[in-house]
Amino acid sequence: MTISSQIADVVIVGGAVMGSSTAYHLLADSGFKGRVVVIEKDHTYQLSASALSAASIRQQYSSAVNIRISLHGIHFLRNIANYLTVDGDKPELGLKEGGYLYCATEAGEQILRENQALQAAEGADILFLKPDELKQRFPWLNVEDLAAGTWGRSGEGWFDGWGLLQAFRKKARSLGADYVKGEVAEIEREGNRVVAVRLKDGTRIACGTLINCAGSGGRAIAEMAGIKIPVQAKRRYVFTFSCKEPVENLPLLIDTSGAYVRPEGEGHFICGASPEADMDLDWHDDDPASQEIDYSFFEEFIWPSLATRIPAFEAIKPGRAWSGPYDMSLLDHNAIIGKTDVIENFYLCNGFSGHGLQQAPAVGRALSELIVHGGYRTLDLSELGYERVLANRPLLERNVI
Repeated sequence: MTISSQIADVVIVGGAVMGSSTAYHLLADSGFKGRVVVIEKDHTYQLSASALSAASIRQQYSSAVNIRISLHGIHFLRNIANYLTVDGDKPELGLKEGGYLYCATEAGEQILRENQALQAAEGADILFLKPDELKQRFPWLNVEDLAAGTWGRSGEGWFDGWGLLQAFRKKARSLGADYVKGEVAEIEREGNRVVAVRLKDGTRIACGTLINCAGSGGRAIAEMAGIKIPVQAKRRYVFTFSCKEPVENLPLLIDTSGAYVRPEGEGHFICGASPEADMDLDWHDDDPASQEIDYSFFEEFIWPSLATRIPAFEAIKPGRAWSGPYDMSLLDHNAIIGKTDVIENFYLCNGFSGHGLQQAPAVGRALSELIVHGGYRTLDLSELGYERVLANRPLLERNVI
């Protein structure tokens, strides 16, 4: 709807998976009685990270808070019908718990061992495997240079990310969320409070609380409010290919080179690379909206790396590819969540660095708790707060993908 002036209790900038999860959790909380407006500049979501992601979930992090976020995430995905069913229509996400498989040479073995111990202590079903155990489980795997691997026996895998976005959005709307098509042009402040946002079409929306869920545009929204966040939009590639030779029970495999691959239907696969593997290449740019693909990255780096690790991939047929936005947290590749230092009613939800889909259930719930109850109730995400940005205190992840 187009209205020249509106009033909302909570305005959420960005209606993709994080914004829609937050809207849903707010409106599902019995303690919240207000109006939620979600501003989304593109209701097709065709360029959003939610739509263009590889849509996977893992517990193989090196920080306890991220492990706990994903443990809630897998519980939510397994039981999504209990949360996001609307008028008997149950979401179907095709969740496949095929696991992640991290490979390590001798140099990385100790890191995997320490990570797996933490993951197991938090309740994640992750196994530490030596080369002979890897070969026994995955006979197609080249283990000659490997010292170890860690594999998620359950609780890790992939799903329909587009379906999750639409399920959150549909449920939020059924609970009363208003989705407004528009782009924020200005944020109005009075002292230490945000009082309204203005859209490019002139619409003014007064608000009691403003949440920045703008994805790759999150830094620009923060700057409008006078807040600086170390988030930069990056362009990431996803490539597809097919292979006639069977590679049975392939997990989402992360090679020692940083290249990754996972199944996408019978005989078909998707692949890409971790940020460290591609961020310094000459072809890389920072235009997340660009749909241009540089196939040399696949031909010269990803394919050779994967064919070395999985010899069956020496003979493949390349398929389509796409690029998508990646809101990278330059501080530590971890999200920035919660209040800022100088604006009491402005909340950040930015810099997910590729983890947004899997973290959306827990983060949406956490933000709603902060707003409705004044603090975290179920899962404390304070380690991901803006305070660590001000203190230049990174929460480092050892395995980034």
